[in-house]
Amino acid sequence: MKALIAMSGGVDSSITALLMKEQGYDCIGVTMRLHSENISSDKCGGQKDIEDAASVCSTLGMPHETKDFSASFKECVMDKFVATYRNGGTPNPCIDCNKNLKFRGLLEYANECGADVFATGHYARISYNDETCRWNLLKATDDNKDQSYVLYNLTQEQLSKVRFPLGTMTKPEVRELAEKNGLVNARKRDSQDICFVPDKDYARFVDSYNDVGSVPGNFVTTDGEILGTHKGITHYTIGQRKGLGIASGSPLFVTKIDPERNEVVLSHGNGLFKKKIKINNINLISCSQIAEPIRASVKIRYKHTEQPATVVQTAPDIIEIGFDEPQRAPTVGQAAVIYDGDTVIGGGTIFFTEE
Repeated sequence: MKALIAMSGGVDSSITALLMKEQGYDCIGVTMRLHSENISSDKCGGQKDIEDAASVCSTLGMPHETKDFSASFKECVMDKFVATYRNGGTPNPCIDCNKNLKFRGLLEYANECGADVFATGHYARISYNDETCRWNLLKATDDNKDQSYVLYNLTQEQLSKVRFPLGTMTKPEVRELAEKNGLVNARKRDSQDICFVPDKDYARFVDSYNDVGSVPGNFVTTDGEILGTHKGITHYTIGQRKGLGIASGSPLFVTKIDPERNEVVLSHGNGLFKKKIKINNINLISCSQIAEPIRASVKIRYKHTEQPATVVQTAPDIIEIGFDEPQRAPTVGQAAVIYDGDTVIGGGTIFFTEE
């Protein structure tokens, strides 16, 4: 049995390769080159990660390849990141990368090279439900590392071929195993930032992308009163309080971003909490549709604790979610993922919010 291992250069994918070899698979490691040669080599998908992945493969006695996905990464991840910000939303590039590159491009390559399975270092689990005849995506057993939220786009065909060996492990266990086996990246720091904006200055990146720049506009109240001038809508996200530059006796928050009017709406918190959202670009995993309202829990950000809600599919590509309690700052462009306990029902992209 042959396995293609997605090797990021980090410790998680390295232990994934080790565990797959121990299960008897004939393993090949492959690393995506995400950036052109003139991009800093210490970025995710840069030269340093490629070298670390190759070193681990050498230690484990398995071949290593590099596949250039820089053009696809720019088109499917970076371009969308910029477009979402410029349209007043907040993107989630890791979800787009997983969907379009790792579990499409690399999985297609796995099929081309005759691999029976495709393994990654994500913390999640996969099971098959004999009653529904469907593959299910489940949370990792370690809630602190669970990555099911960013994997909701996986299809039935993909789930049938994907393996997540780390789904029942903790991070300390992974690092301990890496040290025991002498892997070069046993103590390598986890990537925390968006890989193509390591300084976290998203506005600067968006403004400089294709030399478009920002267009200043008005800060306004919910009643339309002008409070001052903003630097450009790409500098703000829903719920933001710091860096507004507006004097006020009590804190002001970004409540709405209106790209058509080039306005940023501020309030003292009123209007920030929403009880209803709608999502599109949906993908359902544990079922083929949600024809009748169901009770579920929904997560609207990666670090958000999922909250009880009523969920119903109102059109082939629209799901309405009504929370039991209003949620702070659900944001257009972010993902909402629906859970039944540990099982991912499905998810989509938020395009509408309502109090």
